[in-house]
Amino acid sequence: MATATAVTPLQKTRRASKADVTVTDPALVKRAVKAAALGNAMEWFDFGVYSYIAVTLGKVFFPSGNPTAQLLSTFGAFAAAFLVRPLGGMLFGPLGDRVGRQKVLALTMIMMAAGTFAIGLIPSYATIGVGAPILLLAARLVQGFSTGGEYAGATTFIAEYAPDKKRGFLGSWLEFGTLAGYIGGAGLVTVMTALLSSDDLTSWGWRIPFLIAGPMGIIGLYLRMRLEETPAFAAEVEKAEAARPKVPLREVVVGQWKSLLLCMGLVLVFNVTDYMLLSYMPSYLTSELKYDETHGLLVVLGVMVLMMIVQPFAGALTDRVGRRPVIAAGCAGFLLLSIPALLLIRQGSLVAVGLGMAALGLLLVCFTAAMPAALPALFPTRVRYGSLSIGFNVSVSLFGGTTPLVVTALIGATGNMMMPAYYMMAAAVVGGVAVWRMSECAGRPLPGSARAVEGR
Repeated sequence: MATATAVTPLQKTRRASKADVTVTDPALVKRAVKAAALGNAMEWFDFGVYSYIAVTLGKVFFPSGNPTAQLLSTFGAFAAAFLVRPLGGMLFGPLGDRVGRQKVLALTMIMMAAGTFAIGLIPSYATIGVGAPILLLAARLVQGFSTGGEYAGATTFIAEYAPDKKRGFLGSWLEFGTLAGYIGGAGLVTVMTALLSSDDLTSWGWRIPFLIAGPMGIIGLYLRMRLEETPAFAAEVEKAEAARPKVPLREVVVGQWKSLLLCMGLVLVFNVTDYMLLSYMPSYLTSELKYDETHGLLVVLGVMVLMMIVQPFAGALTDRVGRRPVIAAGCAGFLLLSIPALLLIRQGSLVAVGLGMAALGLLLVCFTAAMPAALPALFPTRVRYGSLSIGFNVSVSLFGGTTPLVVTALIGATGNMMMPAYYMMAAAVVGGVAVWRMSECAGRPLPGSARAVEGR
């Protein structure tokens, strides 16, 4: 007879040891996806607000007669948060492998919301002087530390709940949440920019988007607290027949070094292109190309809406043809089309800018649709959260989050307005090498986990 190893009645998940199969409940899986995606949406709501209001924040916190210096200072504070992300990953990742994914994701949600909300309360430089940018930096560091455990935990959470044959489709909704949050933040800033005068936006209007993070965090925390642990983690606990054993950091890092390198390469191309398009391009259009601010914001928002429409279909495609072909297509596309796309954008007309941005956005979907399912499959269940957190955040900190700062500095140093294209092409080469070395994971069980099928 098969022995039942269900986690709890609430999970409605059962495993049959004879076939070594996990049967998932579709309703529970949907709840897990929604709760994970909302946290990602909140993280990117902040990124959208920060990127789209960067010029105003420069005036509020970094007064200077040089607009480029203001923008560099603002993006410097943006990038600083990414420097502590590996530290957050080193804490929250292994902790998630020990005490559970759900508990850690609830904690990161609280910290993220608190950090974003705090930014909206900071007095301006004109009010308290140098204390203002210091407090901004402190809030950004809290955000960065918490997000060190957010994305890896969310991808792990969805991947471990999802049936093998739908992991790409279900994982793609995590990035759907990213785009929804970014559109929410950027859209709010766009509306405020159109309705408020420059003086009102600088004096008080910029605070509104950050203060909204408080209620959003409460909602996200409520959803996450209602969830049970993933079947894969529960099975690991059951094997131990006691509390989850502590996994040494050495095993998380040294024991997974090959997978960590692959993870970092994939995350590099994913995040350089992601932050280039979603975080840097709005400021590039306004500050470097002197493009009309409102029209530039609307173009980027339109591209993100297009990406949201395509995202679930691209995720389902990765379940049919595999993760590797889709990621490889994205790398090849960025290598071949970055220069033509940026030349279109630099041409300046609304149609040309829209076409260039849409091309980059559709190429980015190759990564946003495939990575949430591909990255967790690089690591076994025992160390998945910890190893993925460290690999993901080290790569994001070094290459992704610094993209706006580095590209702005490169343009300032060389005067070459094509630097964004060259930077994306270099990232595509690194990503191409990584995808060449990775194994296909579509339709297969996660390493260390039972085969997962969808129940009725």
